Amino acid sequence: MTGLPGGLFSDPPVPASAPGAPGRPPFAEFDRGPLPEWALVRHATDPVEVGDVRAAVRAALEPVIGTVTPGARACVAAGSRGIDRIDQVVRAVVERLQEAGASVFIVPAMGSHGGATAQGQLEVLAGYGITPEAMGCEFRSSMETVELGEVLPGVPVFLDRHAFEEADLIIPVNRVKPHTDFDGEIESGLMKMIAIGLGKQKGADTLHRQGFATFHELIPAVGLHTLARAPIPFGLALVENGRARLLHIEAVPANRMAERERELLVMARTAMARLPLDAMDVLVLDAIGKDISGLGMDSNVVGRYYKGATGSGPSIQRIVVRDLTAETEGNAVGIGLADVVLRRAVEKIDYHKTYMNSITAKTPEGARIALTVDSDREALTIAIACSLRVSPETARIVRVRDTKHLELLYVSAAALPDVLAAGACEVVKPLHPIRFDEAGMFVDDDL
Repeated sequence: MTGLPGGLFSDPPVPASAPGAPGRPPFAEFDRGPLPEWALVRHATDPVEVGDVRAAVRAALEPVIGTVTPGARACVAAGSRGIDRIDQVVRAVVERLQEAGASVFIVPAMGSHGGATAQGQLEVLAGYGITPEAMGCEFRSSMETVELGEVLPGVPVFLDRHAFEEADLIIPVNRVKPHTDFDGEIESGLMKMIAIGLGKQKGADTLHRQGFATFHELIPAVGLHTLARAPIPFGLALVENGRARLLHIEAVPANRMAERERELLVMARTAMARLPLDAMDVLVLDAIGKDISGLGMDSNVVGRYYKGATGSGPSIQRIVVRDLTAETEGNAVGIGLADVVLRRAVEKIDYHKTYMNSITAKTPEGARIALTVDSDREALTIAIACSLRVSPETARIVRVRDTKHLELLYVSAAALPDVLAAGACEVVKPLHPIRFDEAGMFVDDDL
């Protein structure tokens, strides 16, 4: 308790042996030996990617551009995910629609993200370079929706009011990928953007109230319900490779959207990068964020969800989170999956955005804050101390930039043989001590 004038309720003196006492490192009692050496490793991932984004988008739109008539009002739906070169993709879509004679505007299609405010959602798009000036068209952002009936008794369907009332055609643009919260034949992609992204906070909240266990059936059902009632002639589907670079761009007609998205999800699941190790003691993530994954960190990569292990691996005893991405703008959803976090990450949390997202998704666990420390050295020491049957020197430690960028990894000596045995990795910098500056922060910064 903070001391008051006159010494009433003043703090007792700190013993010299106490954690945090002058001259004693915090949690020194858990420092049980030297940390291992680690090496910088390059993980070979799919090098095939889209080169000229504008050309690829135009080629993809060619089979469907005939559905756009001169004078049509076209609404392009853009989301909150950090998709590779998404600004170039959206700009190319707008440009081609305008060439076809349409007047175009953009709406944010991101459910409750951006703090569930019209301005907040515009700021999310601006963070990706999607602005009226850069896109060459008008933006219309609102949390207002229209109701399109019920997909099930007591489960109404909502759609962005600007898109439904002010457009002759709505074009969703989104990445197809495995979802972090549920498994199904259709997960993240065009159907989910139609069902939840364009449903704004009200639609997102309504569907999440049914629980993730229903999403494998609910998302396709709501998507098809909306396609039958809203002017959505096609959507632009994007798939990324293992380097988080665009691999495939395809315009999918509405009448084939459910079928084709199932196929594209298989492509995305096959292409996605994974950690080249089945088991580790400590995984260090330099950052988490909504631009990386809906959970801040991808549960398909870390093998962990709020309820525990996903069963699909890898097995990770403890996860350390060092920071939030700039693009997440304080939304720290998913920080609850970590075991140890750095204070600088916690200090960047925008609690309104984080809580709004967590409440809407019915996962308050995502906003819980783990053991919080000031430095990387403390974080590693504590994460190892919280692990079972491991000593610091033999700890299997992996450090990556985030769960979306897995091409470069720091791998400790104990884990290195297993990583190299798979044949997909090569050493870039040989084993060397884990180096820290005077503040206890990592000096190695090659990720």
